[in-house]
Amino acid sequence: MHLVPDERAHRRPIDEHTVCEAIAGIGDPEAVRGWADRFSLLADPGRLSVLLAVHRAGPIAVTDLALATGISESTVSQILRLLRVSGAVTAAKDGRVVRYRFTAPDLAPLLASIPPLEIPPLEHDA
Repeated sequence: MHLVPDERAHRRPIDEHTVCEAIAGIGDPEAVRGWADRFSLLADPGRLSVLLAVHRAGPIAVTDLALATGISESTVSQILRLLRVSGAVTAAKDGRVVRYRFTAPDLAPLLASIPPLEIPPLEHDA
């Protein structure tokens, strides 16, 4: 059990090889903490909605995000502040409007796996 830390070495495994594979599969504890922090961004429906909107439609302004998500502008601003600090989005001034852009390539595949809303085609008068 070459990967088992010394403080756990006294415990008896059922399958030593599987224990080492599991430890290798977990990887670096600091990296796990980092990913847990990244996933915490997605744990709130409001944050996830804002992040999906910016990912799929950005660059986008706070007012438009509030309209799209149904969340108040002040709450969207708070969410964006957290997403900026985490590095998931960046802000760029466009005249008097600040637009937010998705900047988390590590989260892109995960967000892309969430199916978007199916929008029915517009019916035209015949």
